[in-house]
Amino acid sequence: PDVGAPVLKQSGLHPKPAGLVLQYGTAGFRTNAKKLDHIMFRMGLLATLRSRKTKATIGVMVTASHNPEEDNGVKLIDPMGEMVTPTWEGYATQLANAEQEDLLTALKDVIEKEAIDMSQEADVFVGKDTRSSSASLSQAVMDGVSALGGHNYGLVTTPQLHYMVCCQNTKGKYGDATVEGYYSKLYQAFIQLTKSKHLSVDGANGIGALKVREMEAHLKKELQISLFNDGSKGKLNHQCGADFVKVQQKPPTGVEMNPGERCCSFDGDADRIVYYFIDSEGQFHLLDGDKIATLISTFLKELLTQAGVDLKMGAVQTAYANGSSTRYLEDTMQVIVRCTKTGVKHLHHAAQEFDIGVYFEANGHGTVLFSKAAEEIIQHLAEDANINDERKRAARMLQNTINVINQTVGDAIADMLLIEAILAIKGMTIQQWDSIYSDLPNRQLKVKVADRRVIDTADAERRAVSPAGLQDAIDSLVKKYRKARSFVRPSGTEDVVRVYAEAETQESADDLAHKVSLAVYRLAGGVGGEPKQLL
Repeated sequence: PDVGAPVLKQSGLHPKPAGLVLQYGTAGFRTNAKKLDHIMFRMGLLATLRSRKTKATIGVMVTASHNPEEDNGVKLIDPMGEMVTPTWEGYATQLANAEQEDLLTALKDVIEKEAIDMSQEADVFVGKDTRSSSASLSQAVMDGVSALGGHNYGLVTTPQLHYMVCCQNTKGKYGDATVEGYYSKLYQAFIQLTKSKHLSVDGANGIGALKVREMEAHLKKELQISLFNDGSKGKLNHQCGADFVKVQQKPPTGVEMNPGERCCSFDGDADRIVYYFIDSEGQFHLLDGDKIATLISTFLKELLTQAGVDLKMGAVQTAYANGSSTRYLEDTMQVIVRCTKTGVKHLHHAAQEFDIGVYFEANGHGTVLFSKAAEEIIQHLAEDANINDERKRAARMLQNTINVINQTVGDAIADMLLIEAILAIKGMTIQQWDSIYSDLPNRQLKVKVADRRVIDTADAERRAVSPAGLQDAIDSLVKKYRKARSFVRPSGTEDVVRVYAEAETQESADDLAHKVSLAVYRLAGGVGGEPKQLL
């Protein structure tokens, strides 16, 4: 089709002032709005050619960005939302500066050089800002587009136009090519980040399930809970609950899990909690008491720094705490870590020696203790009119943390709310939380003995004092593996000795655990056959 007639007819309405020369700069053409009418018309022409050449939608944005109101400008946007290619910036300059009578020649020159098929459909999105000149200038672009056949968009920000051009050309893969589509894509992602305030809770068919049901009504807007194993049909703790998940390293029966979604399990009386998720490969990830203690300690430490309060904070663990968590707390977070014998009473007691004591057993039983002095200091700060906003905000958050935590004992519901709040405040997904550190592979075994009392331990159960030679044997075995440690302790309930080992790989941890259990069997009066190698 002959482009001449309609272009000539329309270009007469947008004449170029003779002798005016403008360059297509980094952000397109930009100058006083009065000089731009002919440029806009011609960029409409060029965008239509570019659309035919790329067989895609092209964007034209009418704006002078941060320039004063009396200026305006125009720039072209290529198919993936990027700036137009340099060759075409050259064509833009030629077209813009061609005198009125040479316009057709300049246009045909581009069509020939680029071998453009003029019967190909052309699609152009035009965006404009709120300047008083933008309405008539974007109309000039439209006249150029329609002189060569094309399509319009309205009042949008520059990034929205880039976004829509990209959506249009990826056939919706990048999103829906409308302003509405732009909002909904961003909003959905934002909700995901402040993290789909949705949590699946496994109530272990216990009392915790009933109490979560009662509390749900208060939480509706802030946290949507899907409750599983609520006691309506299953048996208490049967193939569900915190202990099952921690020991079996797998999700409880009856919980529907989607990749990346947060889930947690209570135990039967709701004083323990563990979190977990499955990743996109279907791999199960457990976030036990150690991961919970690390998240809470890190959060509190950051708030103390922001509030500018010098309080002595410590994390209390047992020998079962994963070595990676201890290292992270001590080395990265500079938090004092105290190790005690297994059993909540020991941890609780040790936590009372700090202004703020965070304690969790690896099994998910734990809480935070604040000394009376610490509570008073925090309260004074929160009410102090003379401190800056950042310090005040941190002090108020510490106050709320004190109120959400149950300081008397590990409380699955209170711990759950604190964890959910921390993740929301930090905008963290469960994957990001999980990746704070990687657990060292570990293995726990039991060795049957005639009398468990022959084993005596010291150093918070980390070393065996008797029988003679056992600790030496453990030490020399541990030396053979990287990042290894192992300890043994008599069970509190049955005639067995519990063996714990961790190392750089699962194979090493299993191997070390087996060799240590052999040493226990030989030196501490093992009964039955000697421990078998794990298959």
